[in-house]
Amino acid sequence: MFRFFENLIDPYCDYPEKDVPPTRLWPFLRDYAQPFKRVFVLTAMMSVVVAAIEIGLIYYMGRVVDLLGGTPAQVWQDHGTELIVVALLILFLRPALQLVDVLLLNNAILPNFGTLIRWRAHRHVLRQSVSWFENDFAGRIANRIMQTPPAAGEVVFQVFDAITFSLAYLVGAAVLLFAADARLMLPLAIWFALYALLVRWTVRRVGPASEAASDARSTVTGRVVDSYSNIHSVKMFAHDDRELSYAKEAIEDARTTFQDEMRIFTVMDGVLVMLNGLLIVGVVGWAFLLWMQGAASVGVVAAATALTLRLNAMTGWIMWALTSFFRQLGVVAEGMRTIAQPITLVDQAKAQPLQLSAGEIELRDLSHHYGREAGGLDSISLIIKPGEKIGLIGRSGAGKSTLVKLLLRFYDPDRGQILIDGQDIRQVTQDSLRQNIGMVQQDSALLHRSVRDNLLYGRPDASEEEMLAAARQAQAQEFILDLEDPQGRTGYDAHVGERGVKLSGGQRQRITLARVILKDAPILLLDEATSALDSEVEAAIQETLYGMMEGKTVIAIAHRLSTIAQMDRILVLDQGRIAEQGSHDALLQQGGLYAQFWARQSGGFLNAEAEEQC
Repeated sequence: MFRFFENLIDPYCDYPEKDVPPTRLWPFLRDYAQPFKRVFVLTAMMSVVVAAIEIGLIYYMGRVVDLLGGTPAQVWQDHGTELIVVALLILFLRPALQLVDVLLLNNAILPNFGTLIRWRAHRHVLRQSVSWFENDFAGRIANRIMQTPPAAGEVVFQVFDAITFSLAYLVGAAVLLFAADARLMLPLAIWFALYALLVRWTVRRVGPASEAASDARSTVTGRVVDSYSNIHSVKMFAHDDRELSYAKEAIEDARTTFQDEMRIFTVMDGVLVMLNGLLIVGVVGWAFLLWMQGAASVGVVAAATALTLRLNAMTGWIMWALTSFFRQLGVVAEGMRTIAQPITLVDQAKAQPLQLSAGEIELRDLSHHYGREAGGLDSISLIIKPGEKIGLIGRSGAGKSTLVKLLLRFYDPDRGQILIDGQDIRQVTQDSLRQNIGMVQQDSALLHRSVRDNLLYGRPDASEEEMLAAARQAQAQEFILDLEDPQGRTGYDAHVGERGVKLSGGQRQRITLARVILKDAPILLLDEATSALDSEVEAAIQETLYGMMEGKTVIAIAHRLSTIAQMDRILVLDQGRIAEQGSHDALLQQGGLYAQFWARQSGGFLNAEAEEQC
């Protein structure tokens, strides 16, 4: 039974991905709710049925009171069958209908609706560009992905469990009182008008207050996660107090916004108690007056009393449900700031996979300034022949990393083109482009998974032997076999911690190298590939690196000039332009920037003073 209802909706069903999702709240929710339309209609119908049954019970209890006016024998003789049938309906039909209502809501909708939103939101966010992630806290993004689905689920829950039910119940109550005596509708109508004003006052304030509180909580999460993910820097600079102050500012803001939100509920509760008193005195008092005048039976008084007491109990729940509804809408609205942002870096409509034949790279008048007037690259034109090894040097900010990011299409250039084997990389799919490029970064962060998982990230279909061979080539096999994590997993099954924090910089770099060796892509990018290695290990890996480069088109960024001296051609970037290019020997003979870098380097690194002067 549970499985039937749980499988009514597949939260992972296919759907048309949108680069620009709806940015308004109701279209946003409606878009996610498309697979649930039929289930929503059925659930709404069941909520109305359950409310009608509850009203019917109150009506029938009033009838039972009226029936008690006769003798027991006469009552049983005239109405015994009726009472038995009603009892059976209460014992069996009522629970069955309510069970279906609960199964639809709790088992068909709630688990699947939240899962669907979380899955699609995560999928949408993963499609965002690198620059998009660079402009926000990872913790805040994750917090919005995590808190929006349960908030949306709570919205749906309140719609069917409280709002639909209460509206049906209120209509039924009005019908019941009208049937007993139309005059009983007057105090109910007055109460409802005042109650509606209170609801309006509350919801107009609770939505914005909830959105502000949710945003404040996301900021707290972002700051706390930022501290934790950079714990080495925090400890190294002894800035625990600074981080506490940074977090306290956000925590205090979260407390203040939550206080503002709770003040609304306190005012609501106080006014609601007074309104409910008016409801009880008005309806029951009027029914009692009608009874005294002989215009209403005892059963009518009993039914009116039961109804108002039930409404009295329900009004607090309904009000809380309504405020919860708008509160959660505020959370969803805050989450939409992340989930509903458009994808700006997309494959073109007719993009085809990259057809890489030789590996020639051509840059045509390439410029990119990150939205600023200066910085990045400025009018670079360059042809890198198939299999050519290019060294790339220049001081910080000269444009080296920008060129690599543009080649990987992490950004689109402001002007110009990048072609690989004659194909504009904006005309091919991003996945196929990056599958043909292997890159070793200076920041060799790893996934918080096993060593095996990290290595196979380069080529998931690689065999065990191919993986082990790549590890040996990168001089990583020896230390990997000695690894053991706190859960007792060893060797290639040991987990490396968040961003590989349990390993040294050199160990992380060697796993990164092994991963790229395993990928075996025809274009190779090296961004300070040996910067984290000691001299002995670097010397052992240099041969591996040159072996990796064989037959590939290579771009290698380095401050340690000895690592690129043997390249076919060296490019010197300065202020976003190619200042010099040529072989190592030719550039030394020119006596320009490269010659100055080479003369002033210390231990193979560019001297900081030289960089400033150049």
